[in-house]
Amino acid sequence: MTSPPPVLLVTCADWPDGEPGHVALDAALDAAGIASRWVLWDDPSVDWAAARVVAVRSTWDYTSRLGEFLGWAAGVGPALLNGVEVFRWNTDKGYLVDLAEAGLPVVPTRTADDDEEVRLAAAGYGVSVVKPRVGAGGFGVEVVDDARTWLPAADSPGGPWVVQPLVESVRDTGETSVFVIDGRPVSQVDKRPASGEIRVHEHFGGRSRPVELTDEAALLAARAVAAAADLIGAEIVYGRVDMMRHDGRLVVSEIEVTEPGLYLDVMPLNAIPFAEAVAARLSR
Repeated sequence: MTSPPPVLLVTCADWPDGEPGHVALDAALDAAGIASRWVLWDDPSVDWAAARVVAVRSTWDYTSRLGEFLGWAAGVGPALLNGVEVFRWNTDKGYLVDLAEAGLPVVPTRTADDDEEVRLAAAGYGVSVVKPRVGAGGFGVEVVDDARTWLPAADSPGGPWVVQPLVESVRDTGETSVFVIDGRPVSQVDKRPASGEIRVHEHFGGRSRPVELTDEAALLAARAVAAAADLIGAEIVYGRVDMMRHDGRLVVSEIEVTEPGLYLDVMPLNAIPFAEAVAARLSR
C-alpha cells in the first residue's frame, strides 16, 4: 500500500476530482509546500492513519449513508479536522434548536419525527418550510401553504424533519454566507434564488457572487461558530455560516461545519486561509 501525502482532501465518488474550483485549493497548498491528494472517503485502500491532516471537503453523498460516514469519521482519528463529534452534531439540522437555546439568533425551528408532528408545527407558523433533518443541497425542501394537506416531497429522503416559518426575504435578497476559518471570518458571498424559488443552490437556478465582508455578518458568523464549538466541546477549524434577514435582523439559517463548499469557483481566494489553517496544524 502506498503511503499518502501529509494532507488528504476528502471527497466522494460523484466528485472524484474534488469540489468545484478545487484547483485553487490545490495551488494554495502547493504554494505553501504542502503535499496533498484528493481521496474518496469510502475507498478501502486509503491509509488514513498515515496522513497528518485529513480535511473533509466534498463528501456530498453522506446524506444517504450517514451511519457509514460517521463510522468512517470515527475511525480516522485525530488527524481529521473538525472531527466526528462535530459531524455527528452538524449532520442533523436539529442543531438549530441547540443554537437558539444557546442564545444565538436563528430562523425559528421546530423538530418533527412524523407526518402529524410536521403538520402541527407547520400550522403554528402559517406559511412554512419543511426540510429533512439529514439533507443537503436543498433536496426535499418544501414550502407548505396549508399544513393540513402536507405530504413529503417526491425527492424527500423522509423524516425526521425540521419545520420553520418561510422567511420572505429569501425570495428577494436571498441568503448571505460567511466563511470562518480558525475562528476568523474571511469572506462573504451573497446567494440569490431563481424566480419562483427559495433555494439558492446552483442546481435549482440560484446564483452566487462575492461581496465585501460586512461587520454585521462577520460578527454573527464568528458568534455562531464559537457557540457551536462550545456546545460540542470541540475545535472547529473551518465552517460556513448561512444567514437570512428575518424581522429586520440577520439570523442563522444553517451552519455548515462538516463539508461546507468553499465556493472556490467564484471565490478562489478562500483557498489561501484554508491552506494556512492546514499548515498551522502540520506545524504542531
